[in-house]
Amino acid sequence: MKQIILLLSIFAISCSSANQAQELVPIIPYPNNMEVEKGNLILNGEVKLSVNSETLLPLVENFKSNVVEIIALTNGSNKDAKIRIELTPNAGNDESYFLETSKSGVLIKAGTEKGVYYGLQTLKQLMLFSNSKSGKMVLPILTINDEPRFGWRGVMLDESRSFFGMEKVKQLLELMSLHKLNVFHWHLTDDPGWRIEIKKYPNLTTIGGLGNELNPDAPAQFYTQCEIKEIVEFAAERYIEIIPEIDMPGHARAANRAYPEYSGGGSKSHPEFTFNPGKEETYSYLTDILREITTLFPSKYIHMGGDEVHFGNEKWNTDTNVKQLMKRVKLDDLKAVENYFVHRMADSIKSLNKTVVGWDEIVDLQLDPDNSLVMWWRHDKTNKLQAALDGGYNVVLCPRIPFYFDFDQDKSHQYGRKWGDAYSPLEMAYAFPPDTLQGMAENLNLIKGLQANIWTERIDDLKRLDFMTHPRLSALAEAAWTNKENKNYEVFKQRLKPMLSYFDDLNIFYYNPFEPELTPEPSSEYKK
Repeated sequence: MKQIILLLSIFAISCSSANQAQELVPIIPYPNNMEVEKGNLILNGEVKLSVNSETLLPLVENFKSNVVEIIALTNGSNKDAKIRIELTPNAGNDESYFLETSKSGVLIKAGTEKGVYYGLQTLKQLMLFSNSKSGKMVLPILTINDEPRFGWRGVMLDESRSFFGMEKVKQLLELMSLHKLNVFHWHLTDDPGWRIEIKKYPNLTTIGGLGNELNPDAPAQFYTQCEIKEIVEFAAERYIEIIPEIDMPGHARAANRAYPEYSGGGSKSHPEFTFNPGKEETYSYLTDILREITTLFPSKYIHMGGDEVHFGNEKWNTDTNVKQLMKRVKLDDLKAVENYFVHRMADSIKSLNKTVVGWDEIVDLQLDPDNSLVMWWRHDKTNKLQAALDGGYNVVLCPRIPFYFDFDQDKSHQYGRKWGDAYSPLEMAYAFPPDTLQGMAENLNLIKGLQANIWTERIDDLKRLDFMTHPRLSALAEAAWTNKENKNYEVFKQRLKPMLSYFDDLNIFYYNPFEPELTPEPSSEYKK
């Protein structure tokens, strides 16, 4: 990619106010403690980097290969280095870092490799967005002491409904890492398709992988276990944790196409929607699947879905196995059957030394809060958030509005989703969470962080995926990293302009909030 040259003098550090200078430093997410001084650091020719620990060498090589320079970056000794990178004990958390630019060079310090990595991402942005020309790179003189507001800064991608492939996932992970996002929640199974190879049950991909939301007859698309391992390793190198989601007991139609003997049926509008909770073999089957999942994903979490079961559990009323289960275990209704199933599978996940993650419906099922994490998604049901917090659950905030990125960004858009007249503009994503969010202030220790969910019922190709993701991903990053007192939407928009130029370099078709007419909404055949 070519080096970005801004038309605006984004580093006009000679301006009359230091605060004004701070506002113009184009870093996203904005650091939580930054001081800017007058003057510039000029880098030109061959610029040497030094490290004080061999464990940092892979980070430096990654940094060098991902910053296209008009200067040459080479490894050197501490004595002749213009960029010094040091691993040193500090008082911050494992994601905090210190970055200083001065007339003599750049210094990055952190107590962990992860902290160093985030310092390098900040330097990467400073270099990518620098006001540079004629073989010189011009950086501002500044000091940054930074650490995130929230520990969980996530993005979910649904590839059951639309499959995008390894290269696109890697690009998304790369952009997440640039924005210091650290959790990739991967929705790999649902009604339209099963997207991950399970060696014990090959039909899950050869049959369950057929089709997508748009075309039920599309050829099978899925990730092999080798591909999964490659992507997990790629993410780990960027300090991103990948959390797999294997949906149950609902959203199981693709799996039931492959192995109908474990189906619990469905309803007219949601056929073959559930696994069968009345068959003991169902629990063995799903535990076998999860056992293979644990060998592929080192994360301590497995997401089991647990949502919207009532959409398609109608056949449980008449299924012989379910009726026998209800009689044997003394279950009064289908909600109790659902509760029984989820507790059984939560126990299986715990036996695999993993922690259960589920959508906010699991709060009603009273899972053990010490081994469960809740994702609050129903923005119109703040009582469910309050119930989760009152129950002592750790919670990730990912409400439909503003963090379902399949919702429209502009009121004129027609192919995404709306909630009545409500949609999810950039400003709303940036402003989250509001002070008025029920239960948050008094339970901040239980709020793990924020996450955006990219559902793909209305996203059928790469162009539309980019359009719906960017630049809202940048707003999410700042909402999750930057403390409230350091956020300013108007300033954010000015810092966003260099990032949009970077997206141009990557051929990403983003929504342009400044000139929407230049990026018209891509159409979708999924419009309903």
